Amino acid sequence: MLAVIKTGGKQYLVSPGDKIKVERLDEKEGKEITFSEVLLCDKDGSGKKVEIGSPVIKDVKVKAKVLNHGKGEKLIIFKYKPKKRYKRKIGHRQQFTEIEILEFKD
Repeated sequence: MLAVIKTGGKQYLVSPGDKIKVERLDEKEGKEITFSEVLLCDKDGSGKKVEIGSPVIKDVKVKAKVLNHGKGEKLIIFKYKPKKRYKRKIGHRQQFTEIEILEFKD
């Protein structure tokens, strides 16, 4: 069983039991959530019965559980202009939500 879901402006290929990190969601830890934007679904896993949405599949929903929230590793942004005495250093840590895919619903 595979599905492609859309959340946070990105697409993720998921199957039941997967743990993935997505853009920060405003849900509490331990709460179950439902993703209704399913772009592709393969229920039997063989690749013979693949449903492709245009743009989404209306009947299929993906149920997931929020495990925790966190921040990614620090990225350093360094800007520099030669011969102009200009340099700028900035750090950034992107926030994420770790979820576990539970099941697909029809």
